[in-house]
Amino acid sequence: MELHLHDTVELKKEHPCGSRQWEVMRVGMDIKLRCLGCGHEVMAPRRKVEKSIKRIVSKEEHT
Repeated sequence: MELHLHDTVELKKEHPCGSRQWEVMRVGMDIKLRCLGCGHEVMAPRRKVEKSIKRIVSKEEHT
């Protein structure tokens, strides 16, 4: 999966705040995500993050 800095992704599971959309803050072996609902940040291994992504939200859809 090709992820880029500042992409918006939609995850399969909903965050406790109710949001499913996250912004990619760091890309590498680990990926850092920030919840667009509450601002919570998490860092997880790339493999785990890629499994939990439902889709990458397009730029037009996000704005």
